[in-house]
Amino acid sequence: MTERPVNNHVTAATTPLGFGLPAGAKDTSAPQKRKARILVVDDDPGLLRLLTIRLRAENYEVEAVESAAAALASCTRFRPDLVITDLRMDQMDGIGLLKELQSRWPGLRVIILTAHGTIPDAVHATQSGAFGFLTKPVDKQELLDHVQKALKVSGFAQVDEDWRADIVTRNQLMEDKLAQANMVAGTDARVLLTGESGTGKELLARAIHDASPRRNKPFVAINCSATAENVLESELFGHEAGAFSGATRAQKGLFETADGGTVLLDEVGDMPMRLQVKLLRVLQENQIRPVGGESPVPINVRVISSTHRDLHQLMVAGHFREDLYYRLNVVHIEMPSLGRRREDIPLLVAHFL
Repeated sequence: MTERPVNNHVTAATTPLGFGLPAGAKDTSAPQKRKARILVVDDDPGLLRLLTIRLRAENYEVEAVESAAAALASCTRFRPDLVITDLRMDQMDGIGLLKELQSRWPGLRVIILTAHGTIPDAVHATQSGAFGFLTKPVDKQELLDHVQKALKVSGFAQVDEDWRADIVTRNQLMEDKLAQANMVAGTDARVLLTGESGTGKELLARAIHDASPRRNKPFVAINCSATAENVLESELFGHEAGAFSGATRAQKGLFETADGGTVLLDEVGDMPMRLQVKLLRVLQENQIRPVGGESPVPINVRVISSTHRDLHQLMVAGHFREDLYYRLNVVHIEMPSLGRRREDIPLLVAHFL
């Protein structure tokens, strides 16, 4: 199998079904800015109106609903950047809604409101993953401060719509995937991208990087299936001078080169078992050991993986480590094939023409 050089830049040429500008072309249009979207959930219509007025006055796009069930339905359509919910509600309370939101949309920030501002309530909410906890009546400035902090932590405050500019679609399923990607981008959670070859996994990985707080740091990618094992090890972890025949000087690996940024492990399902063990240790310890090196090197990278293969089948067959799978698969996004987004075909044809 021939080796493919390390791909540090994502181009449309790598994904024939996957959208984006032709290689070498640049989009000179101005980035589209949008308002932050906030979903407010409370069974008190008066408070809903008050919060909506206050937030819209600060130039936020607001949708208000009166139950957790309505909130979950709204999230699919409205795709909020932040949810503000009452704690005490019938059928499903604010903690139940918080847990359901975390399961469906990892990374979505949630602020809890309650008239019962007890310490146990606050502890339970924060332990469950709530970003903030406010008591009623809600102080206007305290609310706005919490909203600004939550949006900043999620990465929205610094990101325009150009983070996804290379992805051309009007398909609702793809929009749902992009919404999920945008939510997880504000965290450092590892992401596993699956789907057929050519569905745009590498483009989505780059979009997640561009929407994240790491956007100004390097994004580097390597194909784990198109590189010989010894070369892949050196490319990932670096090597010292004299580590092997031909190593005349020390060289940094991709993990060290991407320090502060993002590493994409493309076709991670094809990674040799010996390197899977070494990668697992890197993810556990946040440090690498170059080939031939004696001292570990600390690193700070976000890892995104992609594969067109079924990792569960590989685990059953003994070709992929189960512990590594769970380390990489913190958030899973499956990219739909073009057959599942047929309405995008004329759009893509016109785009490339």
